[in-house]
Amino acid sequence: LEGNQGPYRLQGANNELYFVVLAGTEKVFIDGQLMQRGADQDYIINYNTAEVTFTPKRMITQDSRIQVEFEYSDQNYLNANLYLYNETNFDKKLKLRFAVFSNSDARNSPINQTLDADQKKFLFGIGDSINKAFYPVAPIDTLGLGKILYQKIDTTYIAANGFVFNDSIYVYSVNPNVTLYNLSFADVGVGNGDYVPDLNGINGNVYKWIAPVNGQKQGQFQAAQFLVTPKTQRVITLGADYSVNKNTTLTSDLAASHYDVNTLSTLGKTGDDGYAARVQLKNIHPFTSTKNGLQLTTNLGYEYVDATFNPVEPIRQVEFYREWGLPLQPSAQNEALYSSSFELGDKKKNFVKYEFDGYDRGNSFHGIRNSISSNKEVDGWHINDLVSLTTSKSDTANGYYIKPSIEIFKKFSKLADYTFGVSYVVEDNVIRDKLTDTVSATSFAYQTFQAYMKSPEKNTNNWGITYAQRDNYYPYGKDMVK
Repeated sequence: LEGNQGPYRLQGANNELYFVVLAGTEKVFIDGQLMQRGADQDYIINYNTAEVTFTPKRMITQDSRIQVEFEYSDQNYLNANLYLYNETNFDKKLKLRFAVFSNSDARNSPINQTLDADQKKFLFGIGDSINKAFYPVAPIDTLGLGKILYQKIDTTYIAANGFVFNDSIYVYSVNPNVTLYNLSFADVGVGNGDYVPDLNGINGNVYKWIAPVNGQKQGQFQAAQFLVTPKTQRVITLGADYSVNKNTTLTSDLAASHYDVNTLSTLGKTGDDGYAARVQLKNIHPFTSTKNGLQLTTNLGYEYVDATFNPVEPIRQVEFYREWGLPLQPSAQNEALYSSSFELGDKKKNFVKYEFDGYDRGNSFHGIRNSISSNKEVDGWHINDLVSLTTSKSDTANGYYIKPSIEIFKKFSKLADYTFGVSYVVEDNVIRDKLTDTVSATSFAYQTFQAYMKSPEKNTNNWGITYAQRDNYYPYGKDMVK
């Protein structure tokens, strides 16, 4: 929402709302830029309630992209954590790295839940499909002040094949002459449950059964509790840096992971193990004939990540998938990334850089990106510009993503070192369906112009003023319209 500085409540990996964030583990990004914590910086966070609030220094608009990475403790089982790291140098030519990370829940020592034999058998049966770990629980209870109880009745419904099926359901009741149950309803997702909230004015949350339609469930809740499974995660990495000569370095890394999301079961374990590999060659070629320290830096790299590889922390930049025109969290697939860059720069940090990247996801996505960026200073004026073009092909669509930008600013010593600048940014991401030739709903485009003035950073108190104008374009049929 426009101007809503928070607080924003964080959600856990399983959509939990109540947990404790481990202090200092959070990374808060706005539009891909890392924010700083502090009342005089960009945001503050309440670790106990998992809420983030942004300060006036970083104003939130309806177009802001807020992403938060964090670690949290759910304390469902006794847990053992192990980390080992070693680095060895050989004659300043070769450096070897080795690391092991292990985190395991004690499956026989739960903390916040007690599992009986039937529940353990249920968890064994679901294997690694822990999203189905909703166990039916219906304890018998008696009427009392403030209690919301249900009775069990029989009903019928027509299945997708046209046959009539009998079923037992729960309905809200205050009848003391029947067996009553004290139920807990879990949110299992729209279309996965048999119950929906009954907004009938009763003081409390009451749920009612809704019949399936053509065999498809119509509710969002189920009379069940979510059972948390014990988990084990291990990651082993081996890396090497080899100096071919004083200007050329070869770097390689190999990693293997094991992630078992349900150690109470031996079913469905084919996706527990994964691996990843990376190799990079870097060369710095100085031009000794020049006085300004001109040098050419070349990088060549290749990276492969298995679909079942599970790192401890994200290995991609926060907006990596967005820059390739993909959803924020695409489904796991084998990934191959090859890259090259050539940068010509001097000792004054002026440079021009060309990059060529390729990205494959399984057999369904192939993308190519070309970009040119530069930074230069002319008579105190700083000029930063970037032009990037990404083209992609998938099984169902073709797309392009063009992103030109430029920023010009200067610090004026005659005006008490105040900085004046302007910037212009365009992003045009269009994904077009191969069959219908229409623009997909995930396409976006905008252009932004900004002019600003900032006080010197060395001052005790800082302030600035910015004028911004943004024009958005949205998919409509075969075109992007304003």
